[in-house]
Amino acid sequence: MQTVLLAGGLGSRLAEETVTIPKPMVEVGGRPIIARVMDIYSHFGHNDFVVAAGYKALLIKQFFANYHLIANNISVSVDTGKLRLVPSEPGGWNVCVVDTGSHTMTSGRIRRLRDWLNNETFMCTYSDGLGNIDINALLDFHKSHGKLATVTAVQPPARFGNIEIKGDRVCAFTEKVRTRDTWINGGYFVFEPGVLDYMVNDAEPLEQSPLTQMAKDGELMAYRHDGFWHPMDTVRDRDTLNTLCEELPPPWLRFNQEMPADMPALAI
Repeated sequence: MQTVLLAGGLGSRLAEETVTIPKPMVEVGGRPIIARVMDIYSHFGHNDFVVAAGYKALLIKQFFANYHLIANNISVSVDTGKLRLVPSEPGGWNVCVVDTGSHTMTSGRIRRLRDWLNNETFMCTYSDGLGNIDINALLDFHKSHGKLATVTAVQPPARFGNIEIKGDRVCAFTEKVRTRDTWINGGYFVFEPGVLDYMVNDAEPLEQSPLTQMAKDGELMAYRHDGFWHPMDTVRDRDTLNTLCEELPPPWLRFNQEMPADMPALAI
């Protein structure tokens, strides 16, 4: 099954980085975040990727064209120039990088991949959000409901601490609070080919008319993920993810967490 990686946006809130490179190439722990996202799918044996590139697409093409050198050790004869790769870890990815236009919105990028998707079920996600999503459980959920689309619903990371106030008096500063009934779009979609009929032009973000209309038609279901998830929208997010990379494995590659038993399927 193919996985589409949306990798064409400008990443304007990371301008100090994305002036020179596309957002998916911003490094987290020494590797582009797009490769970190691919690690999640690869953990479950899904290694067939289609990258919907746009802004500075050439840099993404160059990265994957040279990935065999980047990801492995090498042995070089300096006299002859003969190069031998010495694999440092299993690979196995098959990656297609498609330039879907510098100013195309997310649904337009998916629409432009129609000929690459073989009229089959496919997965899709943004290239800037990391989570320990159980991809196989997500696929099982998608197959169980028979609708056109599944989105992974996640709880946003708590960014601020809480102030406890009685009257006008501050009583305490408490840890960051996350409300359990708050769910947002975390990406990690599963789509049937029929979703492409909802994507009619390049100017439409996936999150607007396409997903909204699917929801109105009863064709969009949510897979609730209660584990780790964190976007990389800002420099602060990048720094947080860099710090988390120091943990082995990082939290987005820990998949043995049990899900709460009281989390039924959620229709959007």
